[in-house]
Amino acid sequence: MDRGKLFQQFVRFTASVHQVTNDMTKDIKIENITTVQYKILEFITVSQPVTLSEISECLHLSLPNSSRELKKLMESKLCEKIMDPNDRRKFDIRLTENGTALMNKVFRQLEIRFQERINNLTESELKEMEAAIKTLQTKFFA
Repeated sequence: MDRGKLFQQFVRFTASVHQVTNDMTKDIKIENITTVQYKILEFITVSQPVTLSEISECLHLSLPNSSRELKKLMESKLCEKIMDPNDRRKFDIRLTENGTALMNKVFRQLEIRFQERINNLTESELKEMEAAIKTLQTKFFA
């Protein structure tokens, strides 16, 4: 196996993932929510509970910017800080009920777009896709 070639395939694959993600989410408009705030909500949705540092690191935002955007989301009652019972200086961040409802609505829209993209695949191709995703999740992204 040519590992250099595999790396180049991986780079193309991750670039494609970013492009498809952008295409699927670019016209989803949520009233009073910026693109950065949406990305924060999306990250919290799939990874909660999270810390401010995790948000900052994953989304390539400075801590002050992450904190400012998170404060706005908390003021909108879309997420909340939960104090760590073992260390009062640490906080976990979770979606509120309103935040969960909002993101469920967004994810339903995304699922419709996903279904449209895979609509013409055969059952065999869908199973291949499922196996490929499972392999990537367990062997690389774990």
